[in-house]
Amino acid sequence: MQTDKSNHRRDSSNIPSRYDHSNERLRRSQTERESCARTYPRSLPFAVERARGIELIDADGERYIDCLAGAGTLVLGHNHPKVIREVERLLAEDRPLHTLDITTPEKEAFVDALFDSLPDEFTDTAKVQFCSPAGTDAVEAALKLVKTATGNRSVLGFQGGYHGMTAGALSLMGDTGAKEPVHGLPSNVHHLPYPDLYRHPFGLDDGDHEPVSQFVERVVTDPASGVTDPAGTIVELVQGEGGVNPAPDEWVRELRRITSEHDVPLIVDEIQTGMGRTGETWAFEHADIIPDVLTCSKAIGGGLPLAVVVYDESLDEWEPGAHAGTFRGHQLAMAAGRVTIEHVLENDLDKHAAEVGTRLRSHLHELTSEFDVVGDVRGRGLMLGVEFVEPNAPDDERPQPDGNLASAVQAACFERRLVIETGGRDSAVARFLPPLTISHDQVDEVGTRFREAVEAAVTDRSGGAT
Repeated sequence: MQTDKSNHRRDSSNIPSRYDHSNERLRRSQTERESCARTYPRSLPFAVERARGIELIDADGERYIDCLAGAGTLVLGHNHPKVIREVERLLAEDRPLHTLDITTPEKEAFVDALFDSLPDEFTDTAKVQFCSPAGTDAVEAALKLVKTATGNRSVLGFQGGYHGMTAGALSLMGDTGAKEPVHGLPSNVHHLPYPDLYRHPFGLDDGDHEPVSQFVERVVTDPASGVTDPAGTIVELVQGEGGVNPAPDEWVRELRRITSEHDVPLIVDEIQTGMGRTGETWAFEHADIIPDVLTCSKAIGGGLPLAVVVYDESLDEWEPGAHAGTFRGHQLAMAAGRVTIEHVLENDLDKHAAEVGTRLRSHLHELTSEFDVVGDVRGRGLMLGVEFVEPNAPDDERPQPDGNLASAVQAACFERRLVIETGGRDSAVARFLPPLTISHDQVDEVGTRFREAVEAAVTDRSGGAT
């Protein structure tokens, strides 16, 4: 007997056509049906209908400059023609869309492109593991890898770090607020001081990173440190969600020396920094080091979900099936990722990111002399941040971060059709992650709109006084 499902079907006559869509209608539906865990819609109140390059067009037809770009994922911008053509080609040729970890010509070509983007010194002895298509799963895989290879259990992370929201990655997070509600996170995780040049972990004004290196080495070598032999150390060379904090190259080299001398595998998390974002193809190249393990996602998928771990073959000790994921065979992402990597390399977009990043940083730095609430401008390439602070701090203290003002600036940016996000302590850092294809003129327009937004937010808070 056939069950009557008519009551469970949605009457197609009640589905509004795309011409009936509006920001208000779509956002109301999202609020009613999506979970309380949604984030970006709370500060970016619109519905995106179309996108091209650095431009977003909402459901009401308004146009925005996108300096969020999928949290740094879209290094070529939205719907880049090369990416679109490659995806269309796979579909037209009846290529498999999903193959688990069975190899395909597309997969081999992607690995070739990925390895071409990395130093030969790394890839000559490298293995690659495809993960479920999110950066946080690449971090989980990296943790399993080093624990299996070393037989150790402790993991060293850094204060201010962000590595994802799954259990192992969350345990490494510096933001305690995100961890507080979640019980039973993995133990044996130890957070080391990070050489934050603006808010030094030891309160030093001169930004001296040597005490931080010495502290790390004591933790690794001192039998009274309380930390058992580490399975690995994981670090972001520019902390993203943690407030756009770049590590000094000298400190990175010291960290590499310490971990090498004491046989602690060094995991470099390049999920957000990788593929030209910081002005080098990979952020570790600024310090001229080679990591033992590299976690990759975001940009390497060309806008589609993809995550991999690249690591030294000496660590390849795990058994078949030790890390898996149904969608690790996402062929469209591999094809989109390959053409994205090739385009970045062929067009020196890392150098372009460094050049236009310097231009954008100049715009942002001008605000420090005009507004006493702009505490710091920092970052690398096209990964930049502006920290807003409470003014009138004592001369011997750093001013407190001002998340309320940063939120007001973000809202004022949105009113001016500029999309940014916030992060860092108290979410007081305005963050810029535009596509690497941004032009000089577009950078100037971003700078103009941001300055207007800061002025508006400051004026509004002071009750109209300038």
